Amino acid sequence: MERELEERYKVLLVSPEVAPFAKVGGLADVCGSLPKALAMLGNDVRVVMPRYQGIDDVRTITDFPVDVGGRRETAILREGVIRAQLHGRERFVPVYFIDNYHYFDREGIYGFWDEAERYAFFCRAVLQMLPKLNWWPDIIHCNDWATGPIPLLLRDQYGSQSLYSRIATVFTIHNLQYQGNFPREVLGLLHLGDGYYHPDRLEFYGQVSYMKAGLLYADMISTVSRTYAREIQRADQGHGMDGVLRMRAFDLMGIVNGINYHEFNPQTDPRLVRNYGPGDLPGKRENKYALQKELNLPPSDGPLLGMVTRLVDQKGLDLVADSMDELLRQDVQFVLLGSGDRHYEDLFRQIQRAHPEQAAVVIGFNIGLAQRIYAASDLFLMPSRFEPCGLGQLISLRYGAIPVVRATGGLADTISDYDGQRGSGNGFSFKDYSATALQEAVGRALDLYHDPERWRRLVENAMAEDHSWNRSAAEYMGLYQMAINKKRQILISA
Repeated sequence: MERELEERYKVLLVSPEVAPFAKVGGLADVCGSLPKALAMLGNDVRVVMPRYQGIDDVRTITDFPVDVGGRRETAILREGVIRAQLHGRERFVPVYFIDNYHYFDREGIYGFWDEAERYAFFCRAVLQMLPKLNWWPDIIHCNDWATGPIPLLLRDQYGSQSLYSRIATVFTIHNLQYQGNFPREVLGLLHLGDGYYHPDRLEFYGQVSYMKAGLLYADMISTVSRTYAREIQRADQGHGMDGVLRMRAFDLMGIVNGINYHEFNPQTDPRLVRNYGPGDLPGKRENKYALQKELNLPPSDGPLLGMVTRLVDQKGLDLVADSMDELLRQDVQFVLLGSGDRHYEDLFRQIQRAHPEQAAVVIGFNIGLAQRIYAASDLFLMPSRFEPCGLGQLISLRYGAIPVVRATGGLADTISDYDGQRGSGNGFSFKDYSATALQEAVGRALDLYHDPERWRRLVENAMAEDHSWNRSAAEYMGLYQMAINKKRQILISA
């Protein structure tokens, strides 16, 4: 049920990537979906991101100069839109694009030699565009390291101007591992003096950290699950930022991501060979047969284990590779779609060559194939080393593919281990980061799979859960109110 709230806010969500315009990972999905849900709750939400190469269907609003390290660059302000739909209602979310041919007209999003300068320009341009729009948000919601300088710039360089001084800030950590750490000289790009090169400010192990700027200067901080909010305050998972996060623990909140139920719906998904729902699980079986044919696997009613993932160390791929011989001895099939580190790409290609009747590996990414894997899989593997939130387990629940996860971060918050005595739980989880623990969890899942009636109930219960954005968006509105209250107290005491 849609939740109606009394408070409404003007929110500017800032992100280096936003689906469907530009995407590298889950950050784009969140920043493309959360604004829709906030708009449906009655908020005036707008989004701003860089205009990368290949983003079309935008109109030009204006242009203005931005000073970056003593050099003037032109910011071209353009506008597009995200369309939101829910229960027959429709909203349109404005998306602003900061364009500059020198910085953003390139193939790709990240990984360039002038990364610090590109996003220093972007952060300054975001703040300078507000008077051009004559629209002043209550909240600027910054996302990940590329937007980290904005709360600092807003406070220390724009705070003396009354319209800027009232804006509260929220900074969301999507993955603390990526921090935007650069040489000391980048302070000049942000028009910051050497006084900011100090452990109590932006200095971070001999560098300047954009992430640390967001953590120190935002009014409130969030991350994408409650468990991850606790984990990153520990030295073993804090990536050097745990001390800062413990210092700001009172202002840190974990909010689990949702997924777009309009897009991820097995009953209407046009990418499936047959649509199905909780009451039509034979339709799911037809998708399994179709995927087996598509990927040259022999037809089988045995369990199909799926993975759709970036091929990076974080995702627990070493556990999967070490477990593969043992798992395939249990008459299962395994399908993987992903790309990333060459080591893992080669490793899983080798597994496919060794087991062509049971393993299919597709290197790359294809959204249609990804959805068909969710629809076809009986089990979905996410044995992550760490996982801030994770979207794959939420999508797999929606499509009736039972998650097998390591209990970390958002996986621990969203997947509860199946209890056969009570019939409770929505997946299978394990704690130890070991191949043995993964194999034991998969083994328990396979035992239940061979009990058709109990398996059917588990799948139907999983598909009936609500992990849509509506609940998460309402929690963000509570966070916005806390940030606004804190900003008001600062203004009163000034």
